[in-house]
Amino acid sequence: MPSFYYFCCVNIEPIAYFHSPLTSKFGIPRQSNIVGELRGEIVFEPAYRHAEALRGLEDFDYLWIIWGFSENVNAEKHATVRPPLLGGNERRGVWATRSPFRPNNLGLSSVRIERIEDGVIHVLGADLMDGTPIYDLKPYLEYVDSHTGVRSGFVDEKPWQPLVVVMPDELRALFSPNELETLQAVLAQDPRPQYHDDPQRIYGMPFAARDIRFRVTDGVLQVVDVINTNNIKKK
Repeated sequence: MPSFYYFCCVNIEPIAYFHSPLTSKFGIPRQSNIVGELRGEIVFEPAYRHAEALRGLEDFDYLWIIWGFSENVNAEKHATVRPPLLGGNERRGVWATRSPFRPNNLGLSSVRIERIEDGVIHVLGADLMDGTPIYDLKPYLEYVDSHTGVRSGFVDEKPWQPLVVVMPDELRALFSPNELETLQAVLAQDPRPQYHDDPQRIYGMPFAARDIRFRVTDGVLQVVDVINTNNIKKK
């Protein structure tokens, strides 16, 4: 018997799709705005590509995105999940977490608007992978959307500890300054599954048409290789 029963009562379709240098779930920041340098684009579908629909949005700094966990549509859903912040060993109710394994596969993120150009919204700090469907957008309103001095459950008890990222100069030279800054910030958040702790294991993370190979030992992430995936596809 499944843990959850849910029924589709509202038909929604993507109004846009997200474009990002992160092309898989591996490496996606666990929350929006953790990696504020991470650039992305909201590109509207033709039916919603109307300049007048964006009128006035340039006057806001932040935006709410309602989007879909498109990679988890067929995944089994449960009433409890294991948050990465708790090491993947402790369970919490799904409604007390931001787990991607949710009955309706919907995500909610606030992102910073960098600029709006030719009908495309350029944003910073999103926690969405490339190709993510977007269902709605709403402007962020500080007077109602920002709350200070509030409790945040188990998050208050388990502050996230970023990794130290070490990368040889010859590998650093393969990236533009912005790419390098963003990549280091993403890697510092430790993209590994939290139940993995093998210092000898080499992990791979796709980023901007490259495969970043790294290992983690005692809080230090060492980038050991960078492979251009465009070259691989051409062979």
